[in-house]
Order: sequence, then C-alpha cells, then structure tokens
Amino acid sequence: MECMGQSAEFGKFLKAMRSRLTPDRAGITAGSSGRRVPGLRREEIARLADVSTDYYTRLEQGRNIHPSRAVLDSVAKALQLDSGERAHMIDLLENCAPSHGSGAPVQAVRPELRQLLDAVGTVPAVVLGRRTDVLAGNRLAFLLLADFPAMPVTERNLIRWIILDPAARGLFRDWPAVASETVGALRTDIGRHPDDPRANQLVGELAVHSEDFRQWWAGHRVSAASAGSVAFHHPIVGDLVLNVEDLTLPEDPDQVLRMFSAKPGSASADSLALLGSFGASAAFADEAPGAGPARPAPQHQQELS
Repeated sequence: MECMGQSAEFGKFLKAMRSRLTPDRAGITAGSSGRRVPGLRREEIARLADVSTDYYTRLEQGRNIHPSRAVLDSVAKALQLDSGERAHMIDLLENCAPSHGSGAPVQAVRPELRQLLDAVGTVPAVVLGRRTDVLAGNRLAFLLLADFPAMPVTERNLIRWIILDPAARGLFRDWPAVASETVGALRTDIGRHPDDPRANQLVGELAVHSEDFRQWWAGHRVSAASAGSVAFHHPIVGDLVLNVEDLTLPEDPDQVLRMFSAKPGSASADSLALLGSFGASAAFADEAPGAGPARPAPQHQQELS
C-alpha cells in the first residue's frame, strides 16, 4: 500500500464515521457522560480497534503512514462500517490524486449496450457513467425522468439534475432519500477516481448552490449500485412506484445500467404504459395536469455525447 495521496480525505472519512457512533451503539458504558461533541473519542475507537491512540490519531490526521489490511479491518470493525464504506476507505488509500490532474477520459457506450436499451424499450433504462453522467438511455427513461438529450452536454448528469432542478424535487415523492443516495454514489466514484477534475468541479458547483448537498457531502456517506424501489409523482401520469435495478457491467466497470420496472398488473404498470404512449406523439400533451408547456418528445433511443 505505497500510495497515500488520499490521506487527507481518508482522515476526514474516519472522523465522519467516528462522529456518527454513539457509546451505546459501540457497547461503551463508561465515560459516556460530559461529552461535548457527538460520536466516540479517538481513544475509544483506538481501543476498539486494538491500536494505540497515537497511531489512530495519525490515521485521522492523514499522516503518511501505511496501515496493514489487518489494521484497516480492525478500524472498519470498530467504526461499524458496512461493506460499501469499507471498500470506500480502501479506495481512499489506494487511489492517489496526482499533483496536477489531467482531463477525464471520454466515456463511450458499447454498441451492444445501446442495442440492449432498444430491446428493453418498454422498461425505462439509462446508462450512467463516471460522476453519474447520463451517457445513454431509451425513450421511456427520458419520458420518466427528464429530457437529457435536450440539455447542454455539461448538464447531462443525474446528480446535478436531482439536486439543482426543481422538477426533480417534484418528481420523486421522497426526494431527500433519492438525492442523498445519489450523493453517496458520487462520493464512491470520487474515491475511486480522485484525479478527475470534472468531478471536483461538479462537487464545487453543487456545494455552492445546495445546502442539502453540503450537509450530505460533509457526512461522507457512500453508496454503490443496488436494487430497490422509487416512488414518483409524475406530472403526466401521476403516482407510480417502480422497482430499480442497477447492473454493473463487467466490460465497462465505470458504467451502470439502471432499469425501472413496475409490478405486472399493477396500477404503476398501467401508468408506465400510458407514459410510453405519449412518446409516440410529437410533443407532450400540454393539457395534461401539471405537465407545463409542451416540448418535443425525446427520440426512441439516444447515446449522449
């Protein structure tokens, strides 16, 4: 583990994870009174991890030290990290940021993946790349979420849209949960690719314009591709609940295929089918409740550049 370019971020992460623990949760009964700050003390984490307080302090301070995997496992256990948080901790140590970053590589979607988007045309699907950039999607995905092809290239980013676009706040019935989860995905990506200047610019832009983002970012939450469900309040078809599957791609490790599906025979399935019918027309129906002004419908499937 020769690379320590991320030591400062590593230390900040440890401190954030320590601050969220309580004595009761950590099984510490003595010395829990008179605390002025939330979370455990450094010496308590050091004792739980079976390392010296001085050593753990140097870890949090981002000193140029080289912890073994055994020590990292002990610290992760003491901090009660889940598998995603532990992986992020390792990323912060192993992936170094150079003193001067170069431009991020161009993200390309394989033709076979674009064909898959066409094949699942009745299911909204998008390809997310680095920084949650929206690289490609099918017609139904753009009808469900937003018309990403119509946006400037620099704005075709999922987290940027979720955090900054008021329409996204109205679309997701539990916007804070969706937004904070996406912030965690961005944190995970930056841990793997600290030398990405576009990611750092994105973080700066979101921090300037969103107090919610600043608070979530300071919490150092991380998240990875997963499965679950999302509740929508769509301006055209109303309420629907869709299952979400994030599929990581072995041939494209920095890309995720995100698909939305409804339970067969459900009201949400009917609403999704109704939404798909709007894409056949030249524009959204401006008389639809809450739809706002009409706009051109996205093409059947597009790769974004």
